[in-house]
Amino acid sequence: MEHNSYLSVDILESYDLFLRRKRLALLILLSVLAALMLFAAASGSSGITVSQVLETVLGRGTTQTEAIVFRVRLPRVMTAVAVGAALALSGCIMQNVLHNPLASASTLGVSQGAAFGAALAIIALDAGVQNAANAGTAITIRSPGTVTVCAFAGGLATTAVVLALSRLRGMSPAAMILAGVALSSMFTGATTLLQYFADDVQLATVVYWTFGDLGRPGWQEIAIIGLASLAALLFFLWNRWNYNALESGAATARSLGVNVDLLSYASMALCTLIAAMSVAFVGVISFVGLVAPHMVRRFTGNDYRFLTPGSAVTGSILLLLGDLAGKSLLSPIVLPIGAITSFLGGPLFLWMLFRGRESL
Repeated sequence: MEHNSYLSVDILESYDLFLRRKRLALLILLSVLAALMLFAAASGSSGITVSQVLETVLGRGTTQTEAIVFRVRLPRVMTAVAVGAALALSGCIMQNVLHNPLASASTLGVSQGAAFGAALAIIALDAGVQNAANAGTAITIRSPGTVTVCAFAGGLATTAVVLALSRLRGMSPAAMILAGVALSSMFTGATTLLQYFADDVQLATVVYWTFGDLGRPGWQEIAIIGLASLAALLFFLWNRWNYNALESGAATARSLGVNVDLLSYASMALCTLIAAMSVAFVGVISFVGLVAPHMVRRFTGNDYRFLTPGSAVTGSILLLLGDLAGKSLLSPIVLPIGAITSFLGGPLFLWMLFRGRESL
């Protein structure tokens, strides 16, 4: 009896140590994110330092620093944080629901479907406009609601096909990715047709929009993406134990009382919504939703109590790093974030595959 009590104490202490390590990993990620946000807000040609950024945020800055930080730097930083978190969250939950380690909004064609919907809104419904005749200037989304609804409809169409193939046909993870490639090709072709029939200004607008630009959204769009991502995160955390059960298979989850069908459909719809919003306001950004969850799994495992918030923070970190690279490589030219994430994320994921990560 005494031996059993000692054994129970050892198990509890081991579990407590296990939880402390995961909490420490999340704390380190949050610290890295905070430091990166300050550094990103200070980076640029104006010569503002990190201490000046802190003073400005605390209300002790000059008129010049306030204009630079609150009108230029901080919106870009907050966009990277919100969009990175949204894409990483969608990838993390899609991989769980579909039992596919390669699932993400970009690999399943959801981003391309959302891009088609947003392009349709910009060209056919006149929901987006350039601020000047030059294609290199900023694009204003005149009707964020219209663009978001159209992007969500395009992404939801792709999600419906993927879910149907997964549930009804029981396709393997590899076959599901191939289906995503086919859907991506179809929506890319449809977007190309839209561009073919657009006039010169509309064509330049859509092409520039598809590059991806973190400096495009204003505070209104940032609030929409941020609130949607926060709501999604709360929903995913509320169902964290259900996702842990689903990780062992649908049959096991059902035996534990999880409504697998309702959870899967609601989760995929929410993942599609936040991914579509990101595409609508920023453009197509690849690999963040695919790579971020796998990076976090190295520290937290498949425990969705820690994997879900860790993925969100890591996605924000990756997008901030990509934006810093885009601003630094050919300074003062700012490279499009979509190209940077694809160029850097592809080799990173190939390296993870080469290293034989068991989480993949």
